[in-house]
Amino acid sequence: GRRRHTATSSRQHSGWLTVTQRFHPLVGRRVEVLYSMKRAGRRMFVVDAGNGGRMTVPEQWTDRGPAPECARFAPEALTELRALLDALASRCARPEAGES
Repeated sequence: GRRRHTATSSRQHSGWLTVTQRFHPLVGRRVEVLYSMKRAGRRMFVVDAGNGGRMTVPEQWTDRGPAPECARFAPEALTELRALLDALASRCARPEAGES
């Protein structure tokens, strides 16, 4: 008979990872990766959540994802913040009406 070729690499044991997303219930825990898969073009890990349970964790929420970037602001937001700070500074520098 014909032999069917199936990709098994995504179902092979994939070691351990640490959940880094601070809002995830497993944050900070080192968990066993049961397997990985692609969902909507993103790599997802199915991990052992303990007590026989499993959880799916996106790669970017783990120590296997890209290194976290420093907090960045959009240039428009920084421009608006600067305008607000300038307005507050000039308001504080002017004496209020009625003050001597």
